Amino acid sequence: MRPLFFALALAASANIIHADDNANIDEKLLNLRIETRVDWEGAWLDGDVEKDNTGFAGKFLNLRLDGNLTDNLSYSWRQRFNKPHKDASFFDATDWIYLNYNLDNWSFAGGKQVVAIGGWEYDRPPIDHYVYSVFCYNVRCYGLGASIGRKLSTNDKLTFQFCQSPFFTSENRNLYGYNLMWNGSHGFFDAIYSVNMMEYLPGRFINYISLGNKFTFDKVALELDVMNRASSHQTFFLKDMSVIADLAYSPNGNWKVFGKFSYDVNKSGTDADLYVLNGTEMKMAGAGVEFTPFIHPRHTLRFHAAAFYSWGTNTNTSNLMQNKTMMATAGVTWYMNLLSLKRK
Repeated sequence: MRPLFFALALAASANIIHADDNANIDEKLLNLRIETRVDWEGAWLDGDVEKDNTGFAGKFLNLRLDGNLTDNLSYSWRQRFNKPHKDASFFDATDWIYLNYNLDNWSFAGGKQVVAIGGWEYDRPPIDHYVYSVFCYNVRCYGLGASIGRKLSTNDKLTFQFCQSPFFTSENRNLYGYNLMWNGSHGFFDAIYSVNMMEYLPGRFINYISLGNKFTFDKVALELDVMNRASSHQTFFLKDMSVIADLAYSPNGNWKVFGKFSYDVNKSGTDADLYVLNGTEMKMAGAGVEFTPFIHPRHTLRFHAAAFYSWGTNTNTSNLMQNKTMMATAGVTWYMNLLSLKRK
């Protein structure tokens, strides 16, 4: 019970420094907050406890700053303090840091950004995930680059992004990605679609078609993602793909019950997909519940519990999700606004 009482006390003490909580975010020069999550998690492989994946874990400790320098120029920065620096660089733990300039219906952004790949599972912040599909478990989501966006209507936006390929290594940073994304919102239907060309070796590309669909009917929401991956000399459709479905019911603002299913397969016969390896055919299903006792502009507290089971073949043996794997998690997430400054 001690971690729970500690979380409650920390969230309750989040009223540190504030200036006009009701100010429009577009008028704020700086908005500083901390995001953190602590879990107990368990993993069992064919009934045997996976000791290195079972126990208490500090999952996330993020610092986030957002603001508007002018009416048109904004910035955003999220630093993850508990993320390893794989390349011996502080930037490895920087999810994103970029400037964005709006000009009429155009937007121009540069810096480290979210790589523009479609799909609702991919789009959801990591702190809100309890389990991933095989693709999302392995994908590198953030990269240095630049993007140009154009609003086609009040409900549609098209974005082109040129960025460092997610497959770059410390030995070869000269790999690039080319991404085109559509964000749309039309009544009960919302979309995050993309087509992507990712260079995984010099001059060699893997292509994605990612279709993220969201259907909202009153208190029920269904997210359905379909992604196809292909490279040269490969049958284009259905050989290398992922399907993810997330169904959620929210009776009110405090409770959410959800179920999730994912299917990842790669029978392409090639080594182009470095995330879902050739020979993989993996399924996962599970359910969970979230309880948010209070939501406030300055701080939010959320409890969760969920369990998932996976079966099939995952040829990437370093992944947690393997055949006959049971995964469970329970924990607390809280957001604390520390400082808010309004533009003069």
